[in-house]
Amino acid sequence: MDIFQMLYQSVGGLLFLLLGIDKSGSFPKCLAPEVEAEYIAAMENGDISARNKLVEHNLRLVAYMAKKYYMSAIDPDDLVQIGSIGLMKAIDTFSSSKGIKLSSYASRCIENEILMSLRLCKKSAQDISISEPIDSDNQGNALTLVDVIAQEDTIADDLDKQVLVSLLYKCLAKITDERARYIIAERYGLSGKKPRTQKDVADELGISRSYVSRIEKKTLRVLCEMMAEVGF
Repeated sequence: MDIFQMLYQSVGGLLFLLLGIDKSGSFPKCLAPEVEAEYIAAMENGDISARNKLVEHNLRLVAYMAKKYYMSAIDPDDLVQIGSIGLMKAIDTFSSSKGIKLSSYASRCIENEILMSLRLCKKSAQDISISEPIDSDNQGNALTLVDVIAQEDTIADDLDKQVLVSLLYKCLAKITDERARYIIAERYGLSGKKPRTQKDVADELGISRSYVSRIEKKTLRVLCEMMAEVGF
C-alpha cells in the first residue's frame, strides 16, 4: 500500500478524508443550530477546521440526496462522492448573509452536482459506444473502440501521479515536526527508500510502536488537510 492509498484509507477516503466517518460507515450526527452557527461564524473568519466540521456533519444530507438517484446510471457510492463535492462547494460558498439555512443551500448544491454528472454521463453515452464497430482489422474482423484503446497506456495516470507526488512533497516540507516528517518518509519509502514497519521506526527512535502510529495518523490527517486546501 502506498502513501496515497494510506491517505485515503487512514481517514476514510479521498473525499471523506476530513469527514470523520467511523469504521461502521455511519455518518456524524447533524449539529445543533446554535453549534452550527458558531462553526459558520468561525469558518467565515478563516477557520479551516470549522469548515471541515461543517462538511463532516452535513454528510447525512449527501446520503439522503444521493438516495433519490440510486436508480440512475451512476454507482451509489459514486453518487455519494459526487454529492460530497457539491456539499464542499456549498460550504465554501455559503455566507450567513444569504438569509438561508445552510442545509437548504447545501441541498441545492448537492443536487445540482449530481444532476450535472448525470447529464454529462448521458451525453457521453450518446456520443459513441465503446462496443460500436469503428474499423476492421486485416482479417476483416470488426474493431471496436475498446479494442483499439491500449490497456497498458498509463500516461494519464502517470502524469496524475507525478502531480500528486510533487504536491505531497511540498506539503510534507511544511510539517514543522521533524520527527513526524521522518516517520512518514520512513514508513512509506519516500525519496526512493524501502518502506519500513512502525516497529522498525519505533525501535530506531526509541519510542513505542503505538506512539509512532499516533504520530503517523496525525501527520497523515494534516497532509490531507493541506492537500484538500489546494483541491486534491
